[in-house]
Amino acid sequence: MTTVGRRGAPSPRELTRVSDRLSFVYLERAVIHCADNAITAADGDGVRHLPSATIGTLLLGPGTKISQQAIRLLGESGVGVVWVGEHGVRYYAGGRALSRSAALAEAQARLWANPRSRLDVARSMYLRRFPDEDPAGCSRRKLLGMEGDRVKTCYRREAARTGIRWRGRQYVPGDFASGDAPNQAVTAAGQCMYGIAQSVVAALGCVPGLGFVHSGHELSFALDIADLYKTEIGIPVAFEVAAESEEDVGARVRRALRDRVHATGLLERCVDDVKALLAPGLAAGAAEEVDDPLRDRVALQSDRGEQLESGHNLGEGLIW
Repeated sequence: MTTVGRRGAPSPRELTRVSDRLSFVYLERAVIHCADNAITAADGDGVRHLPSATIGTLLLGPGTKISQQAIRLLGESGVGVVWVGEHGVRYYAGGRALSRSAALAEAQARLWANPRSRLDVARSMYLRRFPDEDPAGCSRRKLLGMEGDRVKTCYRREAARTGIRWRGRQYVPGDFASGDAPNQAVTAAGQCMYGIAQSVVAALGCVPGLGFVHSGHELSFALDIADLYKTEIGIPVAFEVAAESEEDVGARVRRALRDRVHATGLLERCVDDVKALLAPGLAAGAAEEVDDPLRDRVALQSDRGEQLESGHNLGEGLIW
């Protein structure tokens, strides 16, 4: 049988765009290396080949060992790498995916630096989640209260739909097993959604720490983006899985959510949402630059917003 690892290595121009990739792959108790353009995962069941250019985020669980060559390949392919706890429900560390354009990062920084535009983006995020409500004129405190009410309503609605007895959201950080099956499922779904959002944020070159709703955390913006799909995708999948069985909830939520993300085209939608929130008027050339794996342009800032090409000696013949 021909495996991905035996195929010829593609050129960077053939790398899959982030919107077309698999959402995430979770591995545990495996030795991870690479062969040609594929990541290999060896465990007690044998060796599996995973095409690196089609992975959005690689989640590394307990017992995983990864080689420097594998990390290099993942970086060249623009794959987000996240080290997580058992069941993938605790974030330990993350390796930033390769991105070469600052177009969205600069747009994000401008919006974040102004308190008014920062609040406008938060309102836009709320409107995308709940289009039947008008957040115009709402303060941050009002937005948070409206979101809290909506999420509680979603929990009750999904519990009724799936026939689950819901006793409220209960989660002890670092103690996944302490919650009942529905709470474990919601926690697992949330962590998976954070990983997906982080992969998109990193791949597009945004700044994970500059959030518009969340604040003070290195992944604040990734948390903002993940929450856009919480009540639509994450919570419903969690309750559906918990209703089927209380066994092995974490792993089953990951598989179900992976399938739902693929079926709904969430990665493509997530990319479009980030661009629409940060730079709705982004020029076509800049938009192409964000997704170009070979784009490696470094400019020099001059006066009045002018940008000059780097790599040239500007010491003579230039009036500043």
